[in-house]
Amino acid sequence: MSITLQGISKRFGDVVAVKDVNLSILEGELVALLGPSGGGKTTVLRMIAGLEMPTTGDIHIRGQRVNDLPVQKRNIGFVFQNYALFKTMSVHDNIAFGLKIKKWSRADRDARVAELIQLFDLSGLERRYPHQLSGGQRQRVAIARALAPKPNVLLLDEPFGAVDAKIRQELREWLVRLHHDLNVTTVFVTHDQEEAMEVSNRIVIFSRGRLEQIGTPREVYEQPANEFVARFIGVMNVLEATVRDGQARAGEIGFPIHGAPDGTQVRIGFRPYAVAVSTDLGQYAHRATLRHTYFLGILLRLEFELPSGLIIRGRMTKEEYSTLGLEDGREVSLQIRNYRVLARDDAPLGGELATPQRTPPHIAENI
Repeated sequence: MSITLQGISKRFGDVVAVKDVNLSILEGELVALLGPSGGGKTTVLRMIAGLEMPTTGDIHIRGQRVNDLPVQKRNIGFVFQNYALFKTMSVHDNIAFGLKIKKWSRADRDARVAELIQLFDLSGLERRYPHQLSGGQRQRVAIARALAPKPNVLLLDEPFGAVDAKIRQELREWLVRLHHDLNVTTVFVTHDQEEAMEVSNRIVIFSRGRLEQIGTPREVYEQPANEFVARFIGVMNVLEATVRDGQARAGEIGFPIHGAPDGTQVRIGFRPYAVAVSTDLGQYAHRATLRHTYFLGILLRLEFELPSGLIIRGRMTKEEYSTLGLEDGREVSLQIRNYRVLARDDAPLGGELATPQRTPPHIAENI
């Protein structure tokens, strides 16, 4: 195990920034700490680095308890959001800085810097200063500097937040390739769901100082632990429903549900891709009007309104949209193919959660 957090909490005065977090990160993993501002993810990263001390709990790196170990002895590379490059140092000297502090010989320093210059595609920029570089180049220099002393762990705080969308996409792909080549345990903080889904092996989701869920990108998307995760990761339809006669009813739609007494209030969640749509008004049980189409490139997001006023969001490709001959204002029939009963936001982590439900074909007419 590369990093282990056991019962970690952090208080700033009366404010609880992180509450009872347990987390294990495997050797060589690329893990994203994801959540809204104030969720606790950056505080966790800083505690791993040694820039903040936990109020309670233990931190282990490669089996060693490091609570009382200063930053410089943890063998961690840290990249700040604003790069924190030395303005009066060249690219070469910025990368070599940590090696000089650790008293590497001049020959070894130069060899290591040359290796990183080539690996990070910075050839020809060795004598330039930070103000002469693009945002993407500065970020690569910052990561090269952090990796120069061959740390056990690389920590990145919002690594791509300061560059534009095109450069951000290029840096994401570059980071994945770099991690594949170096296989160093990497933990990065982000509030960008797409970035976390695209780059990481696993995602750790925080909210209000609590760890809400840990899982692969597919797991947190398809099996959200609670309503917060369902809403935060991607787009999720969430309907308030009341159980009656074995169905959770939201407007004119009923979702088969087992074991809940009549009158129980539940929340039903389903992704847009779970909405089946047809221009044959008799194919599916419910009629709706396509109220608006959002063009997002190859995928389109569709907003349907049922007669009761209930709004359902769907998704399809441009090809499917064209084949069906859809346009705003068109009446369609639709069906929800699968759904989940969502745990409430305040449900205890690890509490009971209903398994995904799939609508059996023989009861499709009932929903």
